Amino acid sequence: MRKRERENPCGICGHYHKYEEGEPCGVCGHRPPALGPGGAAAAAPRQDSAFPSEVLKDFLFLGSYDNASRSELLKTIGISHILNTVPLCQNLYRNSFTYHCLQDDKILQFDDAIQFLEQCERDKARVLVHCMSGKSRSAAFVVAFLMKSRGWRLAQCFQWVKERRPQVQLADAVQQQLIEYEQKLFSSNLLQRIHSLLLDSVFRNHLVTSRCPSLISRLQHPYLSE
Repeated sequence: MRKRERENPCGICGHYHKYEEGEPCGVCGHRPPALGPGGAAAAAPRQDSAFPSEVLKDFLFLGSYDNASRSELLKTIGISHILNTVPLCQNLYRNSFTYHCLQDDKILQFDDAIQFLEQCERDKARVLVHCMSGKSRSAAFVVAFLMKSRGWRLAQCFQWVKERRPQVQLADAVQQQLIEYEQKLFSSNLLQRIHSLLLDSVFRNHLVTSRCPSLISRLQHPYLSE
């Protein structure tokens, strides 16, 4: 038996690495806290709850890799599906949960993740969305899902998630991708609504072509400004 196999797993991330000696985890990247002045360990951060945060009742939960590693706890709250938003994080319990793992660690694949979450909602399955800390990357996917599925704007979605998981803190790059996704969602929806309303007006009023020629001209141009 190799030495690494005889070691006890890290109590934080559950993988095998020399946590006490400062070695970062080769699987998930977990590393011990930075040392303070004089080489003393810095004050330990506040420990988050072992339970993930419930964002949408009886459906959508947001949490950390630590939450995702507690299989028995997840089962007690009825979670059956897990969206893993960090490519390097292991899917620990493939025999117990249905996983969907995103493959890009830089570009947030919102549409891919949302498709999985929408299927979970249709199936009335409880799902956990997690990253390492449950503060930025995974929170962004939950915010994006709320924008797409509920039709809420970015600020409202973020406030909703923040109220239910106060430790959420989006990184700058993540915020930018959410802003761009909001623009994509709502500019497209606006154009579709305008075009639909204009077409409906045409079909309900046969005289529109003679009374409002400018309207027909606008219908022929799909790029309408807000």
